[in-house]
Amino acid sequence: MTSEFVTRVSIQQAVLELTEGDITRQTVDAIVNAANSSLLGGGGVDGAIHRAAGPQLLAATRVLGGCQTGDAKLTPGFNLPARYVIHTVGPVYHPDDETIPQLLASAHRRSLELAAEHQLESVAFPAISTGAYGYPVEAAAPIALKVVYSFLQRESSLKLVRFVLFGGPALAVFQRALHDLTQQHTDIRRL
Repeated sequence: MTSEFVTRVSIQQAVLELTEGDITRQTVDAIVNAANSSLLGGGGVDGAIHRAAGPQLLAATRVLGGCQTGDAKLTPGFNLPARYVIHTVGPVYHPDDETIPQLLASAHRRSLELAAEHQLESVAFPAISTGAYGYPVEAAAPIALKVVYSFLQRESSLKLVRFVLFGGPALAVFQRALHDLTQQHTDIRRL
């Protein structure tokens, strides 16, 4: 699991959690990999997941034929505590490109849809696109949380969506964004 849940809220029948930690150590049905379009590994979260899962993950992603930005694909988790890895490709940040926020939202939505299609109950996300792809976490967090909120409004198998943030500053940004979201939607209950 994680060391300590920092923030928990209830949305419909599901729980949304924010915590600081290592996504490769999450005991959930699936972790989301902030992958590149080749799905063949890389740096940051992507590299950490590939190292922790073992060489079978690279073999499994090789046959997928890559992935478009904003889409997602699923593989087994191999040596990870998570049963599956959902590989999603977030956008490279360009402040003048109006499609970038839509692509980031799509990466989150497609990951949640894949989890629900496979009847998964728990999924853990990193802060997609906020590392090497340069998306400011202050802009990414509200998009990610709004997509999760909207998705959990519908019936699905998901009971837990967790954001596992790398470092206290990223966690604080997500906490502020969640606070703002709870101010807009009175059906979000703090736990």
